[in-house]
Amino acid sequence: MAEGWSQAADCRAGSELTMVTEIAHEKSAYFSALRELIKVSGEPLWLRELRGRSFDQFERVGFPGVEQEEWKYTNVAPIKKTNFTPVVNSNGTALSKRNGLAPFIYEETRDSTFVFVNGIFREDLSSSQGLSGVVALDLNDALQISEYETVIRASLERNANGDNNGFELLNTALFAGGLFVKIPRGVDLRTPIQLQFVSEPVKAELPAAAFPRVLIVGEENSSATIIESYRATAEGVYLTNAIVDLVLSEGSRFQHYKVQRESAGASHIATTRADLGPKASYDTTTINFGAALSRHDIHVTMDHEGASCSVDGLYMVEGSQHTDTHSVIDHRQPHCTSRQLYKGILDGKSRAVFNGKVFVRHGAQQTDAQQTNKNLLLSSEAQIDTKPQLEIYADDVKCTHGAAVGQLEPDELFYLESRGINPALAKNMLTYGFAGEVIEKIQIESIRRELDEAVLNRLHSDLTIDV
Repeated sequence: MAEGWSQAADCRAGSELTMVTEIAHEKSAYFSALRELIKVSGEPLWLRELRGRSFDQFERVGFPGVEQEEWKYTNVAPIKKTNFTPVVNSNGTALSKRNGLAPFIYEETRDSTFVFVNGIFREDLSSSQGLSGVVALDLNDALQISEYETVIRASLERNANGDNNGFELLNTALFAGGLFVKIPRGVDLRTPIQLQFVSEPVKAELPAAAFPRVLIVGEENSSATIIESYRATAEGVYLTNAIVDLVLSEGSRFQHYKVQRESAGASHIATTRADLGPKASYDTTTINFGAALSRHDIHVTMDHEGASCSVDGLYMVEGSQHTDTHSVIDHRQPHCTSRQLYKGILDGKSRAVFNGKVFVRHGAQQTDAQQTNKNLLLSSEAQIDTKPQLEIYADDVKCTHGAAVGQLEPDELFYLESRGINPALAKNMLTYGFAGEVIEKIQIESIRRELDEAVLNRLHSDLTIDV
C-alpha cells in the first residue's frame, strides 16, 4: 500500500485519487477529507505519503475498542457511530466576522495567543506581538524551511510507526493548518503563550471533526509557559482529536497548562507527548471539566540524565460524563525525577478512568518517582477505575505509587455544621478544598480565577458564609 501512495504522490491530483482508491473501501467523510488534503500545493512528497500510510493503517485497525487493554473502560462507540465531517479549511467561520474570541483569551496572553478554529490555525485571529524572537509558523510554512522540516518530520513520522491507536493515525492523516513554535536558545520567555482551540458549528446537520496539530521546540536553556485551552462558541456535538508534541533540549524549563472545557455534547481525544533533554524540566497541569466523552494520553520520555517532570491534573465530572486519563512516564536514563498527582471529583452517574504507568528502564539508576491518584465520589452512582502502575528494571531507585477513592468525611462535615455552616455549604467547602490542592499549583492568575468559578458553578455555591 505504501508503494501505491508513493506513486500517487508523484502524480497530479487526479492520478493521486485513482491510486488512493485502492486502499479505501468506501468514500467516507474521512476519505473525502484526505482527498482534499493531498491536493495541497507545496506539501512535501514524504508528507503526502505519510498521510496515505496513516490512513491506510487506520482503515486496518479502526478506532480502539474495549477489547484492547488500554481502552477497556472507555467505549468510543458513540464516536464510531456519528457521521463526523472533518474540517479541512477555515472558509466561512463566523469568528472572522465578529469579536467572538474575547471571552476565551486570558489577560496575560492578550498579545501572545495562537488561535485555532475547528482545529485549523488562524494567523489572522492570532496575536504574537508579545513574543519577540519566538518562531511561530503554520506547519505548512515551516515545512518550507529545511532546518524546521527535519524536526517536524521526525515528530509526524513517530506517530505512524508502531502500534498506535486509530485516533492518532487519523490525526496524522487529516490534520490541516497546524502550528510550529520554537523558543530559541537561552530565551527566558516571561509572557505565557496561549494555544486557544475554538470549536464552532459549521452546519447544524453535520457534526464537525477537528484535528489540531502542534509542535513546540524548546532549545537549550530556554524557558516558557504554554497554556492549551479548549472552548466552544455554542453547545453541540463535535469531535476534537488533538496532538501536541513538545521537544525540550538541554536545560530547558517549561510549564504547560491544559484546560479542557468543551461543549457538553462533544468528544475530546487528545495526546500530549514531551521528550526531555539533559536536565530539562517539564511541569504540566491538566484540567478536565468539559465534553461528554474525553480521553487524554500523556507520554513523557526522559532519555537523558537529570531530566525531571511534574504531571498533575484535576478532572471534575457530573451527569453522564466520562473522562479517561492515561499517562506514561518513561525513565530511560539515570538521575531523573518524576512527580504525579491527579485528583478526581465525580457526581451523578459519571465515570472516570485513571491509568498511570511509570517505567524505569534497565540502567536508569537513581530514579526518583512518585505517583498518586485520589478520587472523591459525591454520588453513590458515580464510578472510578484507577490503576497506578510501576514497572521497574533497575535496582537503585526510589519509587512509590498509590490510589485512594472515598467520600466526604462525616467528621469533617459535622465539624463545619457544628460551627453554624449549613450542610450543603459544608459539603461544597470540603469539595472545593479537595480540588484546591491542584488549582493552587497553577501560577497563572486568570486560569486560577476561571477554575475557581468553574468549580463553584459545578457545586452551585459561592462559598459565602454569613456571619
